[in-house]
Amino acid sequence: MTPSEQEIVRKAAAGNRAAFHQLVLEHSHAMFRLAWRLTCDESLAEDIVQEAFLKAWRKLGDFKLQSSFRSWLHRIVVNTAMDQLRTRSKREKIETSEPDWSLSQQGVTAAKHDLQIDVQEQTRAAMMNLSDTERTALMLRHFEGHSIQEIAQILNLTTNACKQTVFRAVKKMRIELQPLVAT
Repeated sequence: MTPSEQEIVRKAAAGNRAAFHQLVLEHSHAMFRLAWRLTCDESLAEDIVQEAFLKAWRKLGDFKLQSSFRSWLHRIVVNTAMDQLRTRSKREKIETSEPDWSLSQQGVTAAKHDLQIDVQEQTRAAMMNLSDTERTALMLRHFEGHSIQEIAQILNLTTNACKQTVFRAVKKMRIELQPLVAT
């Protein structure tokens, strides 16, 4: 965390709403992207981010400046998303819109576009077949770029358990996507 971000966090923890608003503006897009990838539901992701920032505001006094604010906030978003998914899955089968796992489609021919859509659909289905913890660990590692230590902290796991979770998720994805790779 940069010295300027530490100062903003200190001010926000002291009750400065403008400083907290600055943190929200700086981190809201990344937190939404994470929540959306975890839930595949835009509306639910918005609710999760809103709830996570409320929790962050209430708990900011407990935040230790030893870790990054981003990692701390990711943990809140992940925990909030997992709670929401557990609650929601008990009530109903989740039917969601699919996230865009693809790269930019500029200059893609129609045939490549169709193949890309197929790969995107199969990747989404494979991701949704992972457990919540596996999907979260995989996304934090490969989409968000967190280290194993950061993911372990976010998911409240030991480093070894985190490594195993990421390994299992990658292995399951390889198995699920094997027919795609072979074609």
